Amino acid sequence: MSTPADYYDLNRVRPEVLAVLTKVNALGPRFADRAFAIDTAASFPVENYKDLAAEGLMTLTVPEEFGGNGFSLGEYAMVGAEIGKYCGATALTFNMHNSSMMWSRFMYELPHLTDADRAAFAPLRERQFRRAVKEQGIYSQPISEAGQNWTSKPAQTECHKVDGGWKINGFKKFASLAGYCDYYSIVCTERFEGIEPRHEDTMIFVVHKDAAGLEVKGDWDPLGMRGTNSRDLILKDVFVSEDDLMMPPGIFIKTLPHYPHMMATLSPTYMGVAQSAYDFTVAYLRGDLPNQPPVDRRMFTTKRLAVGKMYSILAPARALWWQAFSEAQGFPSQAQVLRMYAAQYTVMEAAQEIAALAIRTCGGQAMLKSLPLERIYRDSRCGALMLPYTSEIMEDYMSVLTLYDVDELDSAPGDELGARSSLWRGPEHPPIAAE
Repeated sequence: MSTPADYYDLNRVRPEVLAVLTKVNALGPRFADRAFAIDTAASFPVENYKDLAAEGLMTLTVPEEFGGNGFSLGEYAMVGAEIGKYCGATALTFNMHNSSMMWSRFMYELPHLTDADRAAFAPLRERQFRRAVKEQGIYSQPISEAGQNWTSKPAQTECHKVDGGWKINGFKKFASLAGYCDYYSIVCTERFEGIEPRHEDTMIFVVHKDAAGLEVKGDWDPLGMRGTNSRDLILKDVFVSEDDLMMPPGIFIKTLPHYPHMMATLSPTYMGVAQSAYDFTVAYLRGDLPNQPPVDRRMFTTKRLAVGKMYSILAPARALWWQAFSEAQGFPSQAQVLRMYAAQYTVMEAAQEIAALAIRTCGGQAMLKSLPLERIYRDSRCGALMLPYTSEIMEDYMSVLTLYDVDELDSAPGDELGARSSLWRGPEHPPIAAE
């Protein structure tokens, strides 16, 4: 199995980060051993989470003053990719938990928040950090509602003001960690009489798993990423108070457009999946797979050339991806955003291309379910279609940002009901309102 030294310049990695990457690679064989049973049963990787918590890895982006690791977004991405080498479902759900921590941290730090914004935000985020650090609480961040990009239209899940708080009604599709987390971060739209749903009325509440009116429904039997347990989440008259807010009203829409890298945090998982497909192929051809006969297959020219081709796809994908996440920040430049879009697209496409090449190169025996490549291939197919940054959306965003000036973006031709609301428009341009 590869190590971080194989694809990172360790002189550019903080010792604290390298120590965590080393921990993940020590845990990795356990994750890999459990992956078959998790995938077969579409069960949640409970034991993997216990291991991650025991090593203090559930609070990577929580600020140090609250007891976390204080990692940057780029450093967090490196850890997620290492987990993805061993179990894609663990890495993907790990991101859902950490996204709640990232939003509470990085949105608070954006420079355009007022003193009043931060004063209202501070006790709310401290509550979330305390739950994660002291209670070892696990968060889910179900946003998808099926059929639309969640940044393009106001959330269909709604909240209405009542005495002492709000009541939430709606649903979330693909709610990863459903039934296994302690808290759900629910993005919803506050509704007012006579006013159509608006992005500026977006609210985020933290709902406890045992809240009255919250129900997990449906089966989970997908092609890949079967261990995410991403079932439907139904909310019916779920009561929440001001203490349950993740951030003050208005902050989410005020900040999210200015930190677009936070919508690309699914890609670390698939960077790891791509690496695992390559690592498997190398080990298979060398005869180094555990519990398999030590058959040396390196003498076949076609197989050697295929490995070279796989590496020629993997290495530039990793380099672009690391560059994009290394420069992740609030209020990024257009060049930084374009690199991030390109990295997102490249990783999601490279993962499935490398996994497909691995199957062709290793041959029929490698397709047996007793070996991990068959699962890796299925997992690899899932990334390109995940909102908000699907491959098609990334192609559109890169094209309009290169062919049009920023002040022309709103009039650039596009598909009706397309996903342009999540397109970066520069620091002076808020996202357009969905009609």
